[in-house]
Amino acid sequence: MPKTRYAKSGDLHIAYQVVGEGPLDLVFVPGFVSHLEFEWEGPLSARFFQRLASFSRLIRFDKRGTGLSDRPPGVPTLEQRMDDVRAVMDAAGSQKAALFGASEGGPMSLLFSATYPERTSALVLYGSYARRAWASDHPFGITEADMERALEDLERNWGGSAGIETRAPSMAHDEHFGRWRANWMRLAASPGAAVAILRMNMEIDVRHILPVIRVPTLVAHRTGDRLTRVEQARYMAERIPGAKLVELPGIDHTPWVGDSDPLLDEVEEFLTGVRHVAEPDRVLATVLFTDIVGSTEQAARLGDRRWRELIESHHALVRKELARFRGREIDTAGDGFLATFDGPARAVRCASAIRDAVKDLGIEIRAGLHTGECEVMGDKLGGIAVHIGARIASLAKSGEVLVSSTVKDLVAGSGLEFEERGTHALKGIPGEWRLFAVRRT
Repeated sequence: MPKTRYAKSGDLHIAYQVVGEGPLDLVFVPGFVSHLEFEWEGPLSARFFQRLASFSRLIRFDKRGTGLSDRPPGVPTLEQRMDDVRAVMDAAGSQKAALFGASEGGPMSLLFSATYPERTSALVLYGSYARRAWASDHPFGITEADMERALEDLERNWGGSAGIETRAPSMAHDEHFGRWRANWMRLAASPGAAVAILRMNMEIDVRHILPVIRVPTLVAHRTGDRLTRVEQARYMAERIPGAKLVELPGIDHTPWVGDSDPLLDEVEEFLTGVRHVAEPDRVLATVLFTDIVGSTEQAARLGDRRWRELIESHHALVRKELARFRGREIDTAGDGFLATFDGPARAVRCASAIRDAVKDLGIEIRAGLHTGECEVMGDKLGGIAVHIGARIASLAKSGEVLVSSTVKDLVAGSGLEFEERGTHALKGIPGEWRLFAVRRT
């Protein structure tokens, strides 16, 4: 979690973070609401910002009235939002930066780059617009009637499913994402503040400044965006001198939802001149398998409702420890987890922490770990190392963290201690394998 700092903009405190050590400064201007810290707890959003920070010095902030920034009464104007960006750049020691305006962040980014070209190295607009509302000479804007229906849904279902069918439709039926998004909304703003911000957005019209933009500009948009029509991007790109228009496949408006790699590839190449090199399809990783001991018997004893509640608590604890030890959740099946780590010692300590934490729930887990070459298949992993990890986990006793000799040898000097568990044949795996149990401290 990057450290959250505060910049003074007039009498207000604007929360910001700086992450990454790339050669260029990049200010991410969020959509209508945001929450700096909670967005690092969402796998999709965290991955999105990590990728931006991989080629830049990424500066993020919560606009006044949202997230961790001060929440004064009323809705901030574009001028005040520009003041906040300047304050954050000054506090972060950035004299000149590229601006990435997402959705509502686009109009303010346009105005900033036109007003302060000496502080703007480039401009990226995603899912954005110059005017939100419909007009006779702007027929692809949102009509007042459609906006009123959207605002009613937003106010009624804020902190729930509000807007998910238009902003993140591909994840509308993903329960885990839905819960994360609902928490994010509640932390980012109150329903009244969200409605007020969107009403103000209907008044924004910066079309007249498009011809005076003089910085390199990338306009990116998903062609099936259900919230902001792609014609909005085409309109801006036609009127901004020298702008590059990139139309991407997809239906999601939220930038980190859906296939975000094509968007990130375009942004990286536009800002750095270099396109992201695809990750290798084989990597060295430590795999961790966990499952609950005696889950079938416990489920029968507790009943469906209590068992479901217990599983949800278990999953929350496991995910908390994975985040703490930089683990990556690969799969969840019933009461079991598969995760990977870029370091075996962190993986062992994470497994031990999970084992100790779930005892407060009245359950025991068993865990198995192995380090080896894994085959990357999209978001999944395969290969012999994964099968070895699964076989080791199946041999672990209740409350035991069992590791291969490979893991034990790789963590030498870490202070971790092990107990010999003998040599075993692993089903379907050639040879014999020496296994060790992590000694409890």
